Amino acid sequence: MNEIYIKKIAGELNIQPRQVAATAKLFAEGATVPFISRYRKEATGSLDEVVITTIRERLLGLADLDQRRDVIVKSLTERNLLTDELKAALTGADTVTRLEDIYLPYRPKKRTRATIAKEQGLEPLADILLRQETATDPVAEAKAFVSAEKGVATTESALAGARDILAERVSDDPRARAKLRELYWQQAIVKSKVCLDKEEPGAKFKDYFDWSESLATIPSHRLLAIRRGETEGFLMMRIAVPEEDALPIIEPIFVTGKGQASDQVRLAVQDSYKRLLGSAIEVEMRIESKKKADAEAIRVFADNLRELLLASPLGRKNVLAIDPGFRSGCKIVCLDRQGKLLHHDVVYPTASSMGEMREAAEALLSMIKKYQIEAIAIGNGTASRETETFINKLKLPSTIPVVMVNESGASIYSASPVAREEFPTHDVTVRGAVSIGRRLMDPLAELVKLDPKSIGVGQYQHDVDGSALKRSLDDVVVSCVNGVGVELNTASKQLLGYVSGLGPMLAGGIVAHRDANGPFKSRAELKGVARLGPKAFEQAAGFLRIRDGDHPLDGSAVHPESYGLVEAMARDLNCSVSDLIRDTGLHKKIQLTKYVTESVGLPTLNDIMAELAKPGRDPRQQFEVFSFQSGVEKMEDLKPGMKLPGIVTNVTAFGAFVDIGVHQDGLVHVSQLSDQFIKDPSEVVKVAQRVNVTVVEVDLPRKRIALSMKAAPSIGGTSARPSSGSAPLARTDRSLPPKAKPVDWFTEALNRK
Repeated sequence: MNEIYIKKIAGELNIQPRQVAATAKLFAEGATVPFISRYRKEATGSLDEVVITTIRERLLGLADLDQRRDVIVKSLTERNLLTDELKAALTGADTVTRLEDIYLPYRPKKRTRATIAKEQGLEPLADILLRQETATDPVAEAKAFVSAEKGVATTESALAGARDILAERVSDDPRARAKLRELYWQQAIVKSKVCLDKEEPGAKFKDYFDWSESLATIPSHRLLAIRRGETEGFLMMRIAVPEEDALPIIEPIFVTGKGQASDQVRLAVQDSYKRLLGSAIEVEMRIESKKKADAEAIRVFADNLRELLLASPLGRKNVLAIDPGFRSGCKIVCLDRQGKLLHHDVVYPTASSMGEMREAAEALLSMIKKYQIEAIAIGNGTASRETETFINKLKLPSTIPVVMVNESGASIYSASPVAREEFPTHDVTVRGAVSIGRRLMDPLAELVKLDPKSIGVGQYQHDVDGSALKRSLDDVVVSCVNGVGVELNTASKQLLGYVSGLGPMLAGGIVAHRDANGPFKSRAELKGVARLGPKAFEQAAGFLRIRDGDHPLDGSAVHPESYGLVEAMARDLNCSVSDLIRDTGLHKKIQLTKYVTESVGLPTLNDIMAELAKPGRDPRQQFEVFSFQSGVEKMEDLKPGMKLPGIVTNVTAFGAFVDIGVHQDGLVHVSQLSDQFIKDPSEVVKVAQRVNVTVVEVDLPRKRIALSMKAAPSIGGTSARPSSGSAPLARTDRSLPPKAKPVDWFTEALNRK
């Protein structure tokens, strides 16, 4: 690993170079982020997953930089253009932007006005002008370059060609590009206009029909909304700075004298900015601002996904799950405590016929009794509240909770290859109901079967860089799965695939081994799985759990490599490992410093002691039953001023969406999240959080619900919308520049997916 890079990354993250070097070494050996953060604390100095992931990304970025540098050096060498000075400059470039700036003058170009002028022999004239000697007479100098044979008919043609050469040099100059780049980041304005005759078809982008806002402060979601409008052909977008601000910055770099030659150079600089440099930097700004917006949107998506995956599990219960419906009836499935499908049926609890309703009640009560149902899960789609009301009328024991489950993505799962493999003889309706029930039992185990993008907690996920989004979301899933731990003998192939060191192939091998040989009795038996070698075992074993395994620690997060340490502790206390786990009083007698070695320090020993106190403890919060407001089942039931319980379903940069049980999420704009100023909604709310909201406004024709979490919101008044009665507007956001205008926050919601 390049020592310069190690120091650079360490400086960026404010950590020690040895920590970066150790982390890089572990990555080179095939270690994963969860394994490094959990089981190699001594090596890294107890770096957490966030820092370790950042080191990985920086290492990958620097590797790409080196790869690009090698390509450039090879190209220059083949064309005999590489000098010692140029090579040193390329070697010293520490960013891709700097590297490309250095290479730009030597990059093979298409035929341009400057190349034509060079072919006409005008480069010496350009050199004369650039020297800017006071006595130089450009016209007199140009006469020597007039040549009908070369296509230079007049002295003005010669001077124009020389200026073209100079304009290209200005555009290629790293100093000019760096200064102009800095100006754009500080002062550029993002402007959008509606395309001709696109007002009506592009109405959802009406807020951006005549929009201007600072590039430095424009929020991610607004930039992505404008770009989407541009992509769909409704908007035109520009990123620009005033010419009068740009030219004084770049002219002094090239205009270094006085006289007629300097005037020619000044004309060349002005031409370069208008024709070449300005547009080139604008393209850069579009690319870089998109990357920044993507990064923020991906961060929001990743944060939401983490909260959803780590939602409280009901646990191992016999569950009756219902996928509600009106005309087609409700699809019912009964699942055992491992999530195995025992029975499925269709009932009609919302039918108009009393006979069908009676039959539905009898069927449900019979299934609840026969399969010893301990909880009921109802998907939150069509007919969900009506079905919930029907179930509540059955007057079931209070020990059987009735829980509304977010079924977002269940239909995608039910038609997926994963579902077809799991239930080849059942149709999509049964698979969907099974997914709803299993989500209640263990959201993490079920949601990993879905593409995270289909879960519905993102913001502009279809507009951001796909590979960056996938990498980030995969990191979140891996982190959550390994943070919780996986039950080896019941986990699906999909869940096992996210365990550190495994992947789809080894996960499939584990399931096949389990099917052929029965449940694993110990972690050590993993070594008998085909193609699962020592490295994979080292990476995965600590994250896999075996309840009642041969070794007492097989159900804990203590890594097998540390079993010997715990056994030594037990021997020193004249007890068994099982005794050590059961009797927390024994822990106080352990002197941890006695067990410190060269490879095992206090961080690992403290983790072991915490695990012995609560072996295999699920880090997720304990499940609590949630119920929507009785009698409020559809939008028509809502009235401004109502106070209702709800569950946050999505958090965006402009607010939070909350399910209040009426089949349409309401929006709590960032201005309505708190009585205090809130810039980032994630400071206040998280996905799956239970909240109390007040209905501010209900727009039935457009199916829009405005909510507030303020202590005393203004209902239908000026704080939520203009007194004119127009659509609700955003707050006057202190983070927005003066040129930015308020946004219809419902339109923001419309554009979020």
